[in-house]
Amino acid sequence: MDFEYSDKCKEHLERLDSFMRANIYPNEAAYADEVNSGDRWRPLELIEDLKKKAKAEGLWNLFLPDVSSLTNLDYAPLAEMMGRVAWAPEVFNCSAPDTGNMEVLHLYGTPEQKERWLKPLLDGEIRSCFAMTEPDVASSDATNIQSSITARDDSYIVNGRKWWSTGAGDARCKLSIFMGKTDNTAPKHLQQSMILIPMDAEGVKVERILNVFGYDDAPNGHAEIRFDDVRVPKENLLLGEGRGFEIAQGRLGPGRVHHCMRLIGVAERALELMCERAKTRVAFGKSISEQGVVRQWIAESRLAIEQARLLVLKTAWMMDTVGNKTARKEIAMIKAVVPQMALTVIDRAIQTHGGGGVSQDFPLAGFWIYARSLRLADGPDEVHLESIAKMELNSSSVN
Repeated sequence: MDFEYSDKCKEHLERLDSFMRANIYPNEAAYADEVNSGDRWRPLELIEDLKKKAKAEGLWNLFLPDVSSLTNLDYAPLAEMMGRVAWAPEVFNCSAPDTGNMEVLHLYGTPEQKERWLKPLLDGEIRSCFAMTEPDVASSDATNIQSSITARDDSYIVNGRKWWSTGAGDARCKLSIFMGKTDNTAPKHLQQSMILIPMDAEGVKVERILNVFGYDDAPNGHAEIRFDDVRVPKENLLLGEGRGFEIAQGRLGPGRVHHCMRLIGVAERALELMCERAKTRVAFGKSISEQGVVRQWIAESRLAIEQARLLVLKTAWMMDTVGNKTARKEIAMIKAVVPQMALTVIDRAIQTHGGGGVSQDFPLAGFWIYARSLRLADGPDEVHLESIAKMELNSSSVN
């Protein structure tokens, strides 16, 4: 395993770093001010202006190998750099859930589906959401999903209630990729299908925006949506009936690497802020950086970040070389390891900042919420740990 960044990766990383320093970090306060002024759900002029700049500089759709020519291993450090500011990925058209949805359309969409939906998503003209999780069942076991996709003449009739559909509160959200059951009698992993539903279709209603630890995440949001007798043309079905799980597995692998690398960027920035604060704050007659416990926090944070990064890079390398299926244990491992690591580092940074750490004067409170949420997104820790244990037990042998 050689984790030396390729020349192409290094070149993109240098240009991305320059863009972040010139356009992202200086605008963090301006972003917050625009979100909190007037209608919180309108698209932000700041983001739209920066998207034009990023596209002009060729820093666009970097997540998609067939478009950017970057491998998963190439993209990983770029995702880490974008993750240092929560809203930065959108500037480069590299934010969830659009990245996962674009991958789905790229891999499984028909030419007609790609023309109608993938092209405007790649151009950054629209946004999308992914409707899988349901409020009435434990959706970490996707076989529990109750929503229905019923064939009728030349259409499907869709019914169900979904929640945590990230991005559905955004005025630019025009498409939902919906997962539901087409055949309750099929084997349990062949009952589900995915279908493309326009957000303006009759019977689609965004009922409310869900808060995350008291935050509404405007202007994108996380919505609860009702689908009541929504009629969708049969040509909107993805790949075929009963292939929803197959699509989901193809979607989640790269997405988890993206999430984890962005979260490593968050942890890196939290550690930087911790060090800066420790050097400038004085308590009990000496700087915090001279306090033994804070030095230990800093050292242990560096150890944890480096270990987590190496595991994610190994996972990205395996996905590039042997494929997502063979790398499934590593994919589960990073999902369990990285959010826990980031939470620990962020919590230490908050402690080092004192009261300021939980205020709006620093990004640490937002970082903590993001990291804590990712212990549930794409499945809770316990599901991934169970999968890892099963694979480990199956691969072990007694000599």
